[in-house]
Amino acid sequence: MTQHHSTQTMKPATAAKKLGVYLDATPADFREGVVSRAELNAFQADPPQWLRELRRTGPHPRPVVAAKLGVSIAGLARGGITEALTTDQIEALKQEEPEWLRKERATQAEVRKESARIKQKQAEQAARQDD
Repeated sequence: MTQHHSTQTMKPATAAKKLGVYLDATPADFREGVVSRAELNAFQADPPQWLRELRRTGPHPRPVVAAKLGVSIAGLARGGITEALTTDQIEALKQEEPEWLRKERATQAEVRKESARIKQKQAEQAARQDD
Protein backbone atom coordinates (compact mmCIF):
# COMPACT_ATOMS: atom_id res chain seq x y z
CA MET A 1 0.00 0.00 0.00
CA THR A 2 1.40 3.41 -0.92
CA GLN A 3 0.87 6.41 1.25
CA HIS A 4 -0.59 9.45 -0.40
CA HIS A 5 0.89 12.68 0.92
CA SER A 6 -1.23 15.75 0.45
CA THR A 7 0.53 18.93 -0.56
CA GLN A 8 0.79 21.37 2.29
CA THR A 9 -0.57 24.76 1.28
CA MET A 10 -1.02 28.09 2.99
CA LYS A 11 -3.00 31.23 2.51
CA PRO A 12 -1.26 34.06 0.67
CA ALA A 13 -1.23 36.15 3.88
CA THR A 14 0.73 33.43 5.68
CA ALA A 15 3.17 33.07 2.80
CA ALA A 16 3.66 36.85 2.61
CA LYS A 17 4.36 36.94 6.35
CA LYS A 18 6.92 34.15 6.03
CA LEU A 19 8.55 35.97 3.10
CA GLY A 20 8.59 39.27 5.01
CA VAL A 21 6.58 41.22 2.43
CA TYR A 22 3.42 43.31 2.49
CA LEU A 23 0.60 41.21 1.06
CA ASP A 24 -1.22 44.08 -0.66
CA ALA A 25 1.93 44.88 -2.66
CA THR A 26 2.32 41.35 -4.05
CA PRO A 27 1.12 40.42 -7.56
CA ALA A 28 -2.57 39.54 -7.94
CA ASP A 29 -1.88 35.89 -8.82
CA PHE A 30 0.02 35.52 -5.54
CA ARG A 31 -2.75 37.19 -3.48
CA GLU A 32 -5.57 35.25 -5.11
CA GLY A 33 -4.17 31.73 -5.00
CA VAL A 34 -2.70 29.40 -2.43
CA VAL A 35 1.00 28.80 -1.90
CA SER A 36 2.41 25.33 -1.48
CA ARG A 37 5.32 24.60 0.83
CA ALA A 38 7.42 23.79 -2.27
CA GLU A 39 6.54 27.15 -3.83
CA LEU A 40 7.43 28.97 -0.61
CA ASN A 41 10.78 27.17 -0.48
CA ALA A 42 11.39 28.11 -4.12
CA PHE A 43 10.56 31.77 -3.37
CA GLN A 44 13.04 31.73 -0.50
CA ALA A 45 15.78 29.93 -2.42
CA ASP A 46 15.50 31.88 -5.68
CA PRO A 47 13.21 34.90 -5.26
CA PRO A 48 11.47 36.14 -8.41
CA GLN A 49 12.08 39.73 -9.51
CA TRP A 50 8.89 41.07 -7.91
CA LEU A 51 9.89 39.59 -4.54
CA ARG A 52 13.44 40.97 -4.72
CA GLU A 53 12.03 44.40 -5.60
CA LEU A 54 9.49 44.33 -2.75
CA ARG A 55 12.17 43.36 -0.26
CA ARG A 56 14.43 46.14 -1.51
CA THR A 57 12.00 49.05 -1.88
CA GLY A 58 8.81 48.04 -0.07
CA PRO A 59 6.23 48.78 0.97
CA HIS A 60 7.27 46.77 4.00
CA PRO A 61 4.96 45.18 6.60
CA ARG A 62 5.04 46.60 10.13
CA PRO A 63 7.38 43.93 11.59
CA VAL A 64 9.96 44.78 8.92
CA VAL A 65 9.46 48.53 9.41
CA ALA A 66 9.90 48.11 13.16
CA ALA A 67 13.09 46.10 12.70
CA LYS A 68 14.54 48.61 10.23
CA LEU A 69 13.81 51.46 12.66
CA GLY A 70 15.04 49.54 15.71
CA VAL A 71 11.74 49.74 17.60
CA SER A 72 8.92 47.40 18.55
CA ILE A 73 5.68 47.05 16.62
CA ALA A 74 3.89 48.60 19.60
CA GLY A 75 6.39 51.46 19.43
CA LEU A 76 5.43 52.05 15.81
CA ALA A 77 1.78 52.28 16.83
CA ARG A 78 2.62 54.69 19.66
CA GLY A 79 4.48 56.78 17.06
CA GLY A 80 1.40 56.85 14.84
CA ILE A 81 2.79 54.48 12.18
CA THR A 82 0.02 52.03 11.35
CA GLU A 83 0.54 51.43 7.64
CA ALA A 84 3.24 49.84 5.54
CA LEU A 85 6.18 52.08 4.65
CA THR A 86 8.57 52.08 1.71
CA THR A 87 12.33 51.95 2.17
CA ASP A 88 12.51 55.65 1.24
CA GLN A 89 9.93 56.55 3.90
CA ILE A 90 11.85 54.53 6.50
CA GLU A 91 15.10 56.26 5.56
CA ALA A 92 13.37 59.66 5.78
CA LEU A 93 12.16 58.82 9.30
CA LYS A 94 15.68 57.80 10.28
CA GLN A 95 17.01 61.13 8.97
CA GLU A 96 14.29 63.19 10.69
CA GLU A 97 14.56 61.14 13.88
CA PRO A 98 11.38 62.50 15.46
CA GLU A 99 11.08 62.53 19.24
CA TRP A 100 8.87 59.42 19.33
CA LEU A 101 11.50 57.45 17.38
CA ARG A 102 14.32 58.49 19.73
CA LYS A 103 12.16 57.55 22.71
CA GLU A 104 11.13 54.17 21.26
CA ARG A 105 14.71 53.32 20.30
CA ALA A 106 15.82 54.09 23.85
CA THR A 107 13.00 51.93 25.22
CA GLN A 108 13.96 49.08 22.87
CA ALA A 109 17.62 49.37 23.94
CA GLU A 110 16.57 49.10 27.60
CA VAL A 111 14.43 46.05 26.84
CA ARG A 112 17.35 44.34 25.09
CA LYS A 113 19.70 45.23 27.95
CA GLU A 114 17.28 43.83 30.52
CA SER A 115 16.75 40.67 28.46
CA ALA A 116 20.51 40.14 28.27
CA ARG A 117 20.83 40.68 32.05
CA ILE A 118 18.08 38.12 32.77
CA LYS A 119 19.61 35.60 30.36
CA GLN A 120 23.02 36.03 32.01
CA LYS A 121 21.49 35.60 35.47
CA GLN A 122 19.69 32.43 34.39
CA ALA A 123 22.91 31.05 32.87
CA GLU A 124 24.77 31.73 36.13
CA GLN A 125 22.02 30.00 38.14
CA ALA A 126 22.09 27.00 35.80
CA ALA A 127 25.88 26.78 36.11
CA ARG A 128 25.64 26.82 39.94
CA GLN A 129 23.02 24.06 39.85
CA ASP A 130 25.30 21.94 37.66
CA ASP A 131 28.13 22.19 40.21
